[in-house]
Amino acid sequence: KYIVKQVKKSEKKRTPAPPFTTSTMQQEASRKLGFTLKKTMSVAQTLYEGVKIPEKGTVGLITYMRTDSTRISTVAREAAREVIEKKYGKNYYENRFYKTNSEAQDAHEGIRPTYANIDPESIKDSLSADQYKLYKLIYNRFLASQMAPAVFNTVAVDIDANDYNFKANGQTLKFKGFMTLYVESL
Repeated sequence: KYIVKQVKKSEKKRTPAPPFTTSTMQQEASRKLGFTLKKTMSVAQTLYEGVKIPEKGTVGLITYMRTDSTRISTVAREAAREVIEKKYGKNYYENRFYKTNSEAQDAHEGIRPTYANIDPESIKDSLSADQYKLYKLIYNRFLASQMAPAVFNTVAVDIDANDYNFKANGQTLKFKGFMTLYVESL
């Protein structure tokens, strides 16, 4: 005989990861794209130095890629807000500040696109396959870092059966938030 002793329902929020540092970019590029550390840095260097884009000329697409800071400028956060609100709606934007570790060299911002309005799809034809993949990863991670948290409805159930106690947990997605654009690999 099973007896439900307790049902606990709640809401859980999951916040987005901060913009990339050098090491987090290398880790994600390895996990998601299968890039070696050397390949990641080589491709990032080309994105930083500039890519020829029709009607725009040569454009540096990302900020400096050797940084351990997650700090983002006010101008970049505002550009992200405009893109997020236009593409996803006002409820998807959340102005986020990330603290940089006290031991971090904070001379440069976190790795982000230099222009939030240049999305990867719009310049895909100007990029090599590897450049496109890495730029898309950096672009999506940055925009997601400025988005609202994902919200889950959770339920925890305690069930007694004779001398035994069982616990069951579950969750359903209520609001996708930043997960619309980017989910960090585990």
